Amino acid sequence: MSYIIGNTVKLSIFGESHGKAVGVTIDGIPSGKEVNLTALQGFLNRRAPGSSSITTGRKEKDVPELLSGIKLVEAADEGVDIRAVTTGAPIAALIYNENQEKADYRDIKYKPRPGHADYTAYVKYKGFNDEAGGGHFSGRLTAPLCIAGGICKQLLEERGVTIEGRICSVQNSDKNPENIKKVIETAKDKGDSVGGIIEVIINGVPPGLGEPMFGGIESRISQAAFGIPAVKGIEFGLGFQAARLLGSENNDSFNVENGRVITESNNCGGILGGISTGMPIVFRAALKPTPSIGISQKTVDLTTMQPCVIKIDGRHDPSIVPRAVAPLEAAAAIVIYDMMLSEAML
Repeated sequence: MSYIIGNTVKLSIFGESHGKAVGVTIDGIPSGKEVNLTALQGFLNRRAPGSSSITTGRKEKDVPELLSGIKLVEAADEGVDIRAVTTGAPIAALIYNENQEKADYRDIKYKPRPGHADYTAYVKYKGFNDEAGGGHFSGRLTAPLCIAGGICKQLLEERGVTIEGRICSVQNSDKNPENIKKVIETAKDKGDSVGGIIEVIINGVPPGLGEPMFGGIESRISQAAFGIPAVKGIEFGLGFQAARLLGSENNDSFNVENGRVITESNNCGGILGGISTGMPIVFRAALKPTPSIGISQKTVDLTTMQPCVIKIDGRHDPSIVPRAVAPLEAAAAIVIYDMMLSEAML
């Protein structure tokens, strides 16, 4: 099924944007692995809505309820992190939706929003899909993705593998946070939205991880990253820029440093033939502007099959980019942890 991913570590994401809850089951995490629940909540907070003036006004605590697979080993005293340990059983977790407003979507059930999956979902599921907030197609589903990714990220860090994302640009801005904020606020004031580019760097992956063709690191990360609704493009290393170079410019020369093989540059993004080189794995994802905007747009009324105009009200991000950094880190962590566990590198 399209909402299940992984080989040794398998996860299934469920729920809908304005349903009772969203959640995840994770099968394959070995027993005895320590998880810092305080740090996990901090990771989820990076994705949570309502955290600043440039995100949606929807307020959600995004505190997961752990149903199975993890047990506490230390109580939450003041100033002490909440520590837990995996039991080896499947991990199941829920995040309850506390701030749903389905009424915001009542008038658009038969008037698909441009840029959303409303029309394709209506056709695919014969009108039985939950259209409120995009239902199962919503970015809300990246919350349980971050539960799984946050756990995998911690387990990788124990083995010296770190994953860090950053915003490269929003619309035509540079990476300066103040410029990024200004561009987003300008779009928000106009009732519009902007997209952007996020870069993720994975350090500490040893050489030899991955498979050729369909099992390569690029293939696996891309599959997970495209599960994030706003992602429309992905590139590794120099990506599309490499198409404008000569081979002599693009190739990464090999050398030896402290007894290990390195490349003098990293245009390949730490991957050759789908397999890690031991250098940092680097990829960038392009995210489209949030399709829900406060400007009138043309659509059709599916009950009459006539053109009409729609204006979307409700609470929406003027740019999903700031909140998408953590989900992209999560997607990468899930893939790398699964691959390293599958190939006995952990």
